[in-house]
Amino acid sequence: MKLKETIEGSGAALLHGSGNPEITAVCSDSRKVIPGALFVAVKGFAGDGHAYIGTAISMGAAAIVYQDEEAMLASAEAEEGRTGMRSERNQDGGPVFLKTDSSRRALAVIAANFYGNPSRRLTLVGITGTNGKTTTVTLLYRLFTGLGYHCGLLSTIENRVGDRRYEAVNTTSDPITINSLLAEMADEGCEYCFMEVSSIGMEQDRVAGLKFKVGIFSNLTHDHLDYHKTFAEYLRCKKLFFDSLPSDAFAITNADDRNGMVMVQNTRAAIVTYACRTIAADHTCRILEEGFDGMLLKIDGKETWCRLIGEHNAYNLLAIYSTAVTLGADPDEVLVEMSRLESAPGRLETLRGPEDLSVVIDYAHTPDALENVLKTLREIAPERTLICLFGCGGDRDRTKRPEMAQVAQRLADRIIVTSDNSRTEKTSDIMAEIKAGMDISGKAKSLFIEDREQAIRTAVMTAPQGSTVLLAGKGHETYQIIGTEKRHFDEKEIVEETFEMMRKR
Repeated sequence: MKLKETIEGSGAALLHGSGNPEITAVCSDSRKVIPGALFVAVKGFAGDGHAYIGTAISMGAAAIVYQDEEAMLASAEAEEGRTGMRSERNQDGGPVFLKTDSSRRALAVIAANFYGNPSRRLTLVGITGTNGKTTTVTLLYRLFTGLGYHCGLLSTIENRVGDRRYEAVNTTSDPITINSLLAEMADEGCEYCFMEVSSIGMEQDRVAGLKFKVGIFSNLTHDHLDYHKTFAEYLRCKKLFFDSLPSDAFAITNADDRNGMVMVQNTRAAIVTYACRTIAADHTCRILEEGFDGMLLKIDGKETWCRLIGEHNAYNLLAIYSTAVTLGADPDEVLVEMSRLESAPGRLETLRGPEDLSVVIDYAHTPDALENVLKTLREIAPERTLICLFGCGGDRDRTKRPEMAQVAQRLADRIIVTSDNSRTEKTSDIMAEIKAGMDISGKAKSLFIEDREQAIRTAVMTAPQGSTVLLAGKGHETYQIIGTEKRHFDEKEIVEETFEMMRKR
């Protein structure tokens, strides 16, 4: 693709160089530059891409997009001094230099252009909100696949092109990864793609240049304040998604959430509402029966049995029903297919053990998510002892630590506080901040065990017969990050090993 086509609509303006070179790749990582590539220098949190402009030039970049003129010149000159080679910034034959006010936004639009704007070649559905994003996009992928469509998935857990699976790194990937996967989907005949859209992804313009047909809002509660600093800023970044939807799109919002209508107040898209409490919504749901094996729902006046449990999953299911019907699917066919769906990995995933024990693994890592899960388990089996094991991630929002402690204290019979992904913080310091949120009664029913594996074995092996043990925070993750080391850590493996030990004793 020629340079002029690649940069169209990106806001990148030619400053130095001439010509319209053929672009062979788009990169924001200088290590991936190949001859003929377009390199976009992005300022990040761990480093500044402008520092690697010289490296990109030496590796044969045909074009450089930058935001900071001074940093660009310093990098190019440093490379010239190191190699003795001139970058020929103002001469024919050298790389073309283009300046932009926002390298992040330019990268997203350029990546979309380079890959042929793949989001316009399929129906792209995005969901944002604090909780429920992964479950909802996974259920949508499974629902539409079950309805006979060829689909793609971009989620926290995994990315999928049809049946082919790729590991996911972030909730919302970088623009190059997103567009390359969307192009692969479109080229292979995928009709739909279901995608998580995070507040950080919106703030960093990772989805700029994408054309969404549907935007879904799940809910908004306490999370990511380590990044956004204030709840108002967190809300603003979520709302950006709906503000950017085109007029031929649909904005599907949870009318029961106090911010549900705030999200869509400035959108150009057609608004569709869903609710489990608000009667006036376009699509409504009520839980009629519930147990560990599923729940009976009444959706838009029709009953259907679903294998998921909990009010929060009733919202997730209603969101996918609303989306499917909005996109023209037959409501009755949707309800039949919904009855076959199972939850995403690590979302209220139940393991049955000896002595009538139920161990539930869930990704709940916010106060609201933990409260939803504990309330669900309490409502399903009020007679069972409920044990809650949880920790909080290091180098992340510290304000939610005492709040999660208060939730556990209020809803669990026993508590075990342990590590999560401590990263570069001391686990003992994180646990102390959790403990500070408890009063005397909470501390009295709590154990504090730094080693998560030991904590899990303790929780399971000391649980009274017929108990429910919730392992919160890790969910689908099969690793633990301690310091800067990512270690294998699979809670399901640990639980099954513990069950086997119990059977032999």
